[in-house]
Amino acid sequence: MSRTHRLFQLMTALRCLPSPVTAQRLAAETAVSPRTLYRDIDTLRELGAVIDGEAGYGYTLIEDAHLPPLGFEDDELEALILGLKEVAFVGDPALARAAETALTKLRARLPERQAHRLRHAVLHAHRFTPPPAPTVDAGALRQACWDEEQISFDYSDKNGTATRREVKPLAIMLFDQSHCLLSWCCLREEYRAFRLDRMTGMARTGRSFRPQRVPMLRVYREMMGARVGQSW
Repeated sequence: MSRTHRLFQLMTALRCLPSPVTAQRLAAETAVSPRTLYRDIDTLRELGAVIDGEAGYGYTLIEDAHLPPLGFEDDELEALILGLKEVAFVGDPALARAAETALTKLRARLPERQAHRLRHAVLHAHRFTPPPAPTVDAGALRQACWDEEQISFDYSDKNGTATRREVKPLAIMLFDQSHCLLSWCCLREEYRAFRLDRMTGMARTGRSFRPQRVPMLRVYREMMGARVGQSW
């Protein structure tokens, strides 16, 4: 194994493994002795990688603008390009702009050969009928999910029946024909999905449900396995 390839493997391990990562674990991942591992850590630091920690405490890679160029396998790069282009078509306006910006940043950080593959990609995404645009601020809704704060909104179901809902927002799911909020509905006292293009008047309530979001979302996603084909 070349030293360059070993350093690349070490960067990948630092990015992917739960931090802080012990020197013993990193040495095993890169098939070197602990002494060699310490020298490789020093080399990465000299190249611009910001790595916190020391022997006996473990290491954490701190991502910042001074890291060396990103390294991707060609298939990994194609997957990233396709995914970002898909988001540009189906995401809410803020996410669509973010996808375009991310592509620009990715192009600037890649080695020239892979930057060329990004500019002239063979994979593309297009939707002739993109999902309806959300009628609430999707960015604010995402933030409420992260903050684990209950929200309220007016909702009109597929029959046009209007109700005022208060929910625990868990995640936003992009289906083929709609964007849906996965949530716990306080009115119905059960898990419910609400289309973002049928929601209006969204407001945060100030009521926290931290730290329930992750386990609640896990339960809901397990339940969704039995709902394949259901119309939302």
